[in-house]
Amino acid sequence: MRAVRCHELIGPKSLRVDEVPAPTPGEGEVLIEVHAAGLNFPDVLLTYGKYQFKADPPFIPGGEGAGIVRAVGSASGGLAVGDRVAFLVMNGAFAEQVVAPAAGVVKLPDDVSFEVGAATLLTYATTLHALADRAALRAGETLLVLGAAGGVGTAAIELGKLLGARVIAAASSDDKIAYCKERGADEGINYAREDLKDRAKVLTKGNGANVIYDPVGGAYAEAALRGIAWEGRYLVVGFAAGEIPKIPLNLVLLKGCQIVGVFWGSFAARDPLKNRQNAERILAWVSEGKLRPHVDTVVKFADAQGALERMERRDVKGKLVLVP
Repeated sequence: MRAVRCHELIGPKSLRVDEVPAPTPGEGEVLIEVHAAGLNFPDVLLTYGKYQFKADPPFIPGGEGAGIVRAVGSASGGLAVGDRVAFLVMNGAFAEQVVAPAAGVVKLPDDVSFEVGAATLLTYATTLHALADRAALRAGETLLVLGAAGGVGTAAIELGKLLGARVIAAASSDDKIAYCKERGADEGINYAREDLKDRAKVLTKGNGANVIYDPVGGAYAEAALRGIAWEGRYLVVGFAAGEIPKIPLNLVLLKGCQIVGVFWGSFAARDPLKNRQNAERILAWVSEGKLRPHVDTVVKFADAQGALERMERRDVKGKLVLVP
């Protein structure tokens, strides 16, 4: 079968399309014919060896996708050959076939395309875990989303609104802010030309944001924290800016707030049942039209390098999807 593989930990330029042996499912696993795979910022980090876990080259990136079940091992969780599914894996989705643990596979509603299914689970599952499980976001609260035009940022806008929050989207250009408002954001902050803390205070009448969703890190983290409300929750989701910020802990004391880690991958491994329930809930919302995952561009295997380089430049609105 064909697969996109990373051959050196030097970034997306090390990706090549190779012929590799097809996998076979073992106990508790299913073999899926991949029709589409979602691209995510962790895939960029993996190609540099900078993600929370490291894969030894050559390896196949890709943490999510959608396709059709072609074989099942024992204890397959009720999945059957021919089922349309969306799936989550540690890596390996950038291939014509993948073996996935049954606990990370959910049936795809008939009215949800493979491309949309592939663009949904990782970002929305991460975000639902963050907002509902970790922050306990309540209706009527204000949610400030950093990097709001990206994949997880878009998911945070839509899920925040669905959970009843007022959403402020922070991004690096007016064009991205306009996109965020199209996705449902109530207000926007262009932190390339506006002071993030001051503008957040103005938009919240001096109170600050109850929950801050930060997949970016870097220079904006402290400014965002200074714009948090009393007893707010600051969600540490990732570090797309590349820099892991150092936070003055006196701010946590003065704000009476919490800094909350969101490591979705570890949560999914430790509590697969809860994660599966979250995934099924998300896909039901997509089928009902309550969530609208945005696919920026669909690209072929041969264009995987350019797609990840676009993601590295943060030149993406929503999600990129890779198809064989």
